[in-house]
Amino acid sequence: MRYVRLDTPKPISKIGLGTWQFGSKEWGYGPEYERRAAEIVRRALDLGVTLFDTAELYGFGRSERILGAALGDDRAKVVVASKIFPLLPVAPVVQQRAVASAARLGVDGIDLYQVHQANPVVADTTTMRGMRSLQDVGLVGEVGVSNYGLRRWRFAEAALGRRVLSNQVRYSMIDRGPEEDLIPYAEQAGRIVIAYSPLAQGFLSGRYDATNPPAGAVRRANPYFLPENLERGTQLIATLREVADAHDATPSQIALAYVLRHPNVVAIPGASGVEQMERNAAAAEIDLADDEYAALVAAAHAFRPVTGLAAVPRMVRARLGG
Repeated sequence: MRYVRLDTPKPISKIGLGTWQFGSKEWGYGPEYERRAAEIVRRALDLGVTLFDTAELYGFGRSERILGAALGDDRAKVVVASKIFPLLPVAPVVQQRAVASAARLGVDGIDLYQVHQANPVVADTTTMRGMRSLQDVGLVGEVGVSNYGLRRWRFAEAALGRRVLSNQVRYSMIDRGPEEDLIPYAEQAGRIVIAYSPLAQGFLSGRYDATNPPAGAVRRANPYFLPENLERGTQLIATLREVADAHDATPSQIALAYVLRHPNVVAIPGASGVEQMERNAAAAEIDLADDEYAALVAAAHAFRPVTGLAAVPRMVRARLGG
């Protein structure tokens, strides 16, 4: 495993574990999955993974409980990250919710506490006042944000009066917005971009095509999995496979290596089983050659999916089987 070269109390692994699926019915959660979740976490620890990301919203607290129980006595050795859902995120509420998350996780302090989404009404001034108080009493180590643009990220830092270590955003080969400003800022300022959905919810795995679309409510709601977009992605997946063959790897591992090539980016893919966790962790060791990275960039730029409002009627037809 490789780690981010930053001054943090605990090392932060380049590959972390995202736990949205822990306790979430939309990902097929059930009693059997809870046992499997513990196995995934234990194997991640064996592989040197130190970043474990959850949120109070995931499974309405179940993800935090499952993760905390699975980590057991190792909770103090790793970076436990959670997120507050920004419903009225004024200072007293932020403090109360942090206490509740820490209790569910079974920790004395949350290593990285993040604002899950920018609130359009409540200013970060009051939110960060709550975060600062949590840091002052030792309940929170580092503060982070999620789904923030660069301007608001920097404003949050000014409001906190300290570094806001991380910004967790959607980032993958086909969601490259962070490359424009967030990643350059992170590298210049000594911050971290945490990439969620680094495999575009499995689109980049090569498992799906127009004749074999995914099942499950989450992926069905993602326009990338429209048959037209799966067809348009054929060349992109072919390029991933070509590079993967050169490294005796999988397309998913190469897609992860693409985002990890940036020194201040870490990725938090989910894992449905121990083997997937092992493959994800191994991706941190892949070094892409310059020409391979250039080929991936070119293939990603050539991919033009139907998204936004244009995708809505197509998704409705797909749902209705038309």
